Amino acid sequence: MTDWAPVLGLPLWAWLFVLPSLIAAACFVLGPRIAGPLGPLWRALDWLYLGAGCLSAVFMCTILGLIVAQMIARWTGFALPGTTEFAGYAMAATSFFALAHALTRGAHIRVSIILNANAFLKRWLDLFAVFGAAVIATYFARYAIKANGFSALLNDRTQGQDQIPEWLVTLFTLPSRAPGEWGAALAASEGLAYTPIWIPQLAMSAGTVLLAVALWDTLCRMAATGRNPIVSEAVE
Repeated sequence: MTDWAPVLGLPLWAWLFVLPSLIAAACFVLGPRIAGPLGPLWRALDWLYLGAGCLSAVFMCTILGLIVAQMIARWTGFALPGTTEFAGYAMAATSFFALAHALTRGAHIRVSIILNANAFLKRWLDLFAVFGAAVIATYFARYAIKANGFSALLNDRTQGQDQIPEWLVTLFTLPSRAPGEWGAALAASEGLAYTPIWIPQLAMSAGTVLLAVALWDTLCRMAATGRNPIVSEAVE
């Protein structure tokens, strides 16, 4: 962790691992007393996970639309370059945005043979498993963001045939510019540009961050209420 630079006076690993662990420990000590005050936050997070799941569904429909468009283009002899690459980007976005929503719906594979042995093992091993998953997901999210930034630093571009409007690339870079420069930057953006890799990678960064948040959230709920909020939905 030698490259985990300090943020607001504390190392980044303290914010990412120590602080969430302390919050989970506080939830365990306070128990149901903390469940009431945290209720609105938990409901807001549930809506956030649902929104990410809906966004994942939108990208899945985008894949279908691109495939249909590619089929029609072949039948009519019309050139439609880049659809394969865009479908790949949409598939990645579908997968990563669905992670947190799928977790909260019990869609991830969970091996529960030992957990079902008795109530003691179920409670403590479940807490340990979710804590370990939260730590791993946080590492994943941190390095996904780092890879995203590294791609932007190198200005890595696609090797395929996909091109997007230059103004769209500029639009994604506006948060890093002063507001007074936005108009001039957009006005200077003309033509098409090969897709910067960091743009489709944003879905990976956002999805892994949401997954890490969902796992720490699940750990806190388990510590406060004594039960795992992840319940598989029945399929009939």
